[in-house]
Amino acid sequence: MSLPPISGSSPLALHDLTDYYAEHSQQIHKSFENTKAGTAVLRARSDLVDALVDRLFREFIGVESQAPPHLCLLALGGYGRRELFPHSDVDLLLLSGDSNPSPKINEAFAALLRMLWDLRLKVGNSAHTLAECGRLYRDNLEFNVSLLDVRFLAGDAELYTRLRRSVIPRMVARDKQDLVRNLIDLMAQRQAKYGNTIFHLEPNLKDTPGCLRDFHVCRWLARIEELEKSGEWRPPEELWPERDREAARRAFTFLADARCFLHYLYGRDDNQLSYDAQAKAAAQGVGVRPGENLDAADWMRIYFQQARAIQQLTSQLVDESAPARSALFALYQDWRSRLSNADFSVIRGRIFARHPTAFAEDPLLVLRLFEMVARHGLPLSRETEKQVEAELPRAGGAMVDPPQLWEHFRRILILPYAAEALRQMHRLGALTRFFPEFHAIDSLVIRDFYHRYTVDEHSFMTLEYLHRLLRTKSQPVNAQSPEAGGVWMRKFGEILSEIEQPELLYLTLLFHDVGKGFPELGDHIVGSLQALEGIQSRLGLSEADWETVQFLIASHLEMSAASQRRDVFDPETVRDFAKVVGTTERLKMLCLLTYADIHAVNPEALTPWKAELLWQLYAATANFLTRSVDDERVSMGAAPSEELGQVLTALQSAASVEELRAFLDGFPRRYTAMHTASQIAGHFELARRLGSEPIGVELEARNERFELVVVTADRPYLFASITGTLAAWGMSIVKAEAFANAAGIILDTFNFVDLHRTLELNPSEKDRFTQNLKDVLKGDLNLQKLISGRVRAEAETRPKVEVSTRVRFDSQSSSHSTLLELVAQDRPGLLFDISSVLADQGCNIEVALIDTEGQRAIDVFYLTAHGAKLDEAARKALGETLRQRL
Repeated sequence: MSLPPISGSSPLALHDLTDYYAEHSQQIHKSFENTKAGTAVLRARSDLVDALVDRLFREFIGVESQAPPHLCLLALGGYGRRELFPHSDVDLLLLSGDSNPSPKINEAFAALLRMLWDLRLKVGNSAHTLAECGRLYRDNLEFNVSLLDVRFLAGDAELYTRLRRSVIPRMVARDKQDLVRNLIDLMAQRQAKYGNTIFHLEPNLKDTPGCLRDFHVCRWLARIEELEKSGEWRPPEELWPERDREAARRAFTFLADARCFLHYLYGRDDNQLSYDAQAKAAAQGVGVRPGENLDAADWMRIYFQQARAIQQLTSQLVDESAPARSALFALYQDWRSRLSNADFSVIRGRIFARHPTAFAEDPLLVLRLFEMVARHGLPLSRETEKQVEAELPRAGGAMVDPPQLWEHFRRILILPYAAEALRQMHRLGALTRFFPEFHAIDSLVIRDFYHRYTVDEHSFMTLEYLHRLLRTKSQPVNAQSPEAGGVWMRKFGEILSEIEQPELLYLTLLFHDVGKGFPELGDHIVGSLQALEGIQSRLGLSEADWETVQFLIASHLEMSAASQRRDVFDPETVRDFAKVVGTTERLKMLCLLTYADIHAVNPEALTPWKAELLWQLYAATANFLTRSVDDERVSMGAAPSEELGQVLTALQSAASVEELRAFLDGFPRRYTAMHTASQIAGHFELARRLGSEPIGVELEARNERFELVVVTADRPYLFASITGTLAAWGMSIVKAEAFANAAGIILDTFNFVDLHRTLELNPSEKDRFTQNLKDVLKGDLNLQKLISGRVRAEAETRPKVEVSTRVRFDSQSSSHSTLLELVAQDRPGLLFDISSVLADQGCNIEVALIDTEGQRAIDVFYLTAHGAKLDEAARKALGETLRQRL
């Protein structure tokens, strides 16, 4: 069907237009049903409306030969781009020359518009002179932006040419900075409404970040740049960086297909990709493989990949186009440039590689690059990104030896902007180059209307939420705020600051859900643990660290289940959960893992109620582990043979089961729970040598700390002598534990910081230190003479935070011992003073749990006197003495 010819004697009948529009619209819809090609719909609908508008213009305003001079009709916005979706608006501009149109022309234009409205088209319209189109409308920026997509429809073509070749380029050149700034501000306001994230359960295909509106921003920014530079109207896509161009075009095609599908599905201009619509689009292979039935989660995975491509291009072009900031910002940029080093330069707030071709030859350079991102939060330059993508695939084999890989990767994990560094590593292919297992969860969707983020982004978010804890821990919190998040961030931030090896927690969070990429295994925890085997082969973690990560992944749902599905105030719940975690360190790590895991599901997932339950379970379990440690003793008569076998296998020399049983018998359960088989084997070896060496000492460096293990027979002042020797050498004890078995063998472990780096800078001093310690314990060296000078001088340093001494006794929690809970100002020699008082008062230390939080010492001792609990008189005398001495 064609439109009827122009007739001077009879007006154009509405039914003719209606029939024409309906028939052709039906043909376009039918074609889409067969092909699912959205871009073809956009062109066909634009052509259809062009034909209608042209026919109406000639009917009401005049054919070419009779049309008024200096008057033309133009298409704007999406219609101007020839991207007219099935139910999108049709934006028209009536452009006149030097003066406004006459009343007669205005009446004719109104009649044209009424005919289009009668066809149920949504028409936006405006009328402007050529001069008016050359102004910047700060209160109506949308009009200026719409001119960037202007297209001729009918009328005076020469007038349109003047607008396109002269007026708009002059306006852009004159007002470019304001135009770009306002455009970016509008984009920021729109994105803020959607949480500045591409991750939504039901995204809006037009306005959500990473969708069509961002794609158009990229076109507008490129067009503005080119018009200002040359005045030319080149296709904006040709001006984009080559590496992003095709990905963005593919993303647009996908989104165009999907938006057309939604318009036809809903019968209106509704761009919300609802949960139900996702399933229907996937069932028809929209945007991917038309006609093929796809899984909805797989289809949404493709959607997020497309959104990421547009988001990345938008971010780059916005950064490059943003107008110059204030002098203060320029000074800040100059300060950041001072972060440059031998490998990398910081220019205009971006990181550039000084030796880009070395990425393939030295993969460690790649890790140092992202370590810089993690440390300072700066983005990479586009040149550096290209170099990483080009050079990294050329690196061969395993790339980096395990010890080196872990040493560099752990530094990335613990730095404040680790999440952003990992995102950039993932986007450029570096993360999956080092850890191919992570590819299984790339853009993976868990389609349960609860998980907002893809699995890979969820993993990054968990790290981001934990690092935020450290950044906000010291900030004041309004406890009355309706948002409980600030209160909980402070509480959980305190726990995070106490973690001894946070890198293990961050590593666990990064890979805890990688098993979701292997659905054939049935259980994602099983899949994550299997994937972890390959990751461990490249990292080479120590046995103890490896077991910690395995435990955290295997148990990462336990605390959430216990806190939300059990009564956290029931002692049995606490006792059962305490058996799962075993130690306070694992409890802290599992608590933080649970906090981050829930928080990163969606912004509303960690409700105040869930946070409160999680905190209550943590506090109750920590209290139980501290107070019940003396009640839970190892009875080797019932010990599992498997546990004994693992220890025997780890021994360097043969031993009988009976010998091992005798060593372990009577130790608190805490001891076996918190030590690996190889560690227990090492302690057993020290104990076996006590016949020839009365004191067994082992000293080992562990990252920034040292660990000292002393195994010997019990004797008076033993604990005080060890702590005194450490104080005399200037060591700051941050954690300690003391255990005894049934045979009276003492096993004391101390974690300390070498404040003056004596042992680090002078390796030979390690032997002298251990010999000093043995001599003090044997009575061959006077401890008071060794300790007096150094401790007295260092104790004079004024503390930054004043901590009041608190002494509390508890004779109810343990059936064997009296608990002494002591909080005091940490200082050199403090633990020596405490343990000396305990010895002077005739107290025997059954178990000691020593911890330090900043400048606050938090110590718990399980004490007996003559094999029994302390009576009231003994507790009173001990408390008074401690308060006087401390």
